[in-house]
Amino acid sequence: MSALPHETPPRAYADPYRVEEWEGPQTLAALRAELAVVDPAELVAFNARLDAARFTEQAAVISDARRLIALRTRPEVLAAIAASLAGTSEAAPVEELYAHLESRGAAE
Repeated sequence: MSALPHETPPRAYADPYRVEEWEGPQTLAALRAELAVVDPAELVAFNARLDAARFTEQAAVISDARRLIALRTRPEVLAAIAASLAGTSEAAPVEELYAHLESRGAAE
């Protein structure tokens, strides 16, 4: 299904479990615009955290906001949360998680 002309098309993410640097908003203006759509209160909180952050902490504040946007807008994340709340999700053994992380580390 494609987006209507007035809708933003869904984004394709390289990995559903992390936000790559090239994914999501790339400027403060774009980040603020997306936060305003997600939740205006999140925008106010972001601006307060960014204003209070030391220069060495600002990158972390920005990264946190970018992850928040991904968590609130990615369909696969929303589906996983809904399945978890409904009790229909299947828990994966920790061994599978570690195997996945080890295979990613070996590939990098």
